[in-house]
Amino acid sequence: MKTSLQIVIPVLNEELSLSRSVNKLYESISSSLTNYNWKINIVDNGSTDKTSEISKELVNKFTEVFYTRLELRGRGRALRTAWLDPDFDIHCYMDVDLSTDLSVLPTMLDSIRDGSNDLVIGSRLKKQSKVIGRPWNREVISRIYSFIMRIVFIQGFKPLYIKDYQCGFKAISSKLADELLPLVKDNGWFFDSELIVLAIKNNYKVKEIPVRWADDPDTRVKIIKTAIEDLTGIARLKFGYIKEVKNLLSERN
Repeated sequence: MKTSLQIVIPVLNEELSLSRSVNKLYESISSSLTNYNWKINIVDNGSTDKTSEISKELVNKFTEVFYTRLELRGRGRALRTAWLDPDFDIHCYMDVDLSTDLSVLPTMLDSIRDGSNDLVIGSRLKKQSKVIGRPWNREVISRIYSFIMRIVFIQGFKPLYIKDYQCGFKAISSKLADELLPLVKDNGWFFDSELIVLAIKNNYKVKEIPVRWADDPDTRVKIIKTAIEDLTGIARLKFGYIKEVKNLLSERN
């Protein structure tokens, strides 16, 4: 029996790249993911351009593509909403620009399917990773953020072992989604970081794998605003919420 898989693409005003990216993704996974019953879910965070119309055209073109419309924005909100769908064994997501080389996707998914991992993270910051065209300032900011996360959420006497928290290429088991996602509070860019920290601190199996990644010059991330939100999220986790989640999960068991 094939494993059911949901591939989520969060979008906000992506009329220029959406059709091209979904067609490319569809062609790639049609041959590489033959062991999976997969669906592509375009999750629209309140787009005001032609993203909705283009999404519906793709739904009509491909039976494996469906469309979810959310009026409220936030990548975290989009992922939580989609990943709580009980009809799938594994969930993953990728940025609409497909910056990450898709060749690593089968390896990522197989390690969840065989039970080796609950959460697998694509990483641009491991030694074996290959990053193309990334501006030096974004690279520096990513490494500083990684350093802060690893030191703040130290395990024993060792820094947290994950290096890249924000790469838009991750996969998660339905077990982890069901148990932990309802407890992840952030609805924006810090969602990924919060999910990773809470998963590790509660002994889920989390693995980081190197990827080949090409920078998208059209990125819409607002660095200052995102940094402030991230620091707020880090403080919330550090000063109480990690312990609160541990208690909630232990009460369930």
